[in-house]
Amino acid sequence: MDAVQGLGYIGLFVLMFFGNALVPIPVEAIMIPAGYLVQQGNMNLIGVMASAILGDISGSLFSYYIAYHFGRRFLFAYGKYFFFSHDKVEMLDRFFASHGEISVLTGRLIPGLRHFMAFPAGLSHMRVKKFVAYTGIGGGLWMSILVLVGYLIGGNKTLVRHYMTYIEVVVIGAIIVMIMLYIRHHRKKAPGGSNGVA
Repeated sequence: MDAVQGLGYIGLFVLMFFGNALVPIPVEAIMIPAGYLVQQGNMNLIGVMASAILGDISGSLFSYYIAYHFGRRFLFAYGKYFFFSHDKVEMLDRFFASHGEISVLTGRLIPGLRHFMAFPAGLSHMRVKKFVAYTGIGGGLWMSILVLVGYLIGGNKTLVRHYMTYIEVVVIGAIIVMIMLYIRHHRKKAPGGSNGVA
């Protein structure tokens, strides 16, 4: 709590940047205290969200461009040692060409996975504007939830731990529903789908 307040908005940006670029720092450890500080009047909500989202996107772009420029070279040279062949790189390209948006959006909402979504997106050369948009939406949604938790109960760590379990379950459930709706929509658009010509 004191660390987040002491670092301020620039520090919040830096933490979010490094948490997505180099060291996977749990977002919960940053945004829940920030939400509590907003509730206490020690930080401004707009400043917190702007700093966090900009840091989140900037750090993700750093990882994206590393994968974009060097990922293929690395995998083509050493991928066989990680059981990642050229064919799997091509499969990833095809998958992200068709499903990159939903993958980034939902991946950014999943703790543990959210830090690594930039690498497959960059590796498959997903369009940067789309990557930024869906990274910002997904990351912004998750951070908003965490700030709300911090605002409401951030002063009680026991309650935070208790309710975060339920919140994560609800979020995972929402992601499953989103993916099911996406699959349904995707099938309708495909040739021979329910909207296709018989």
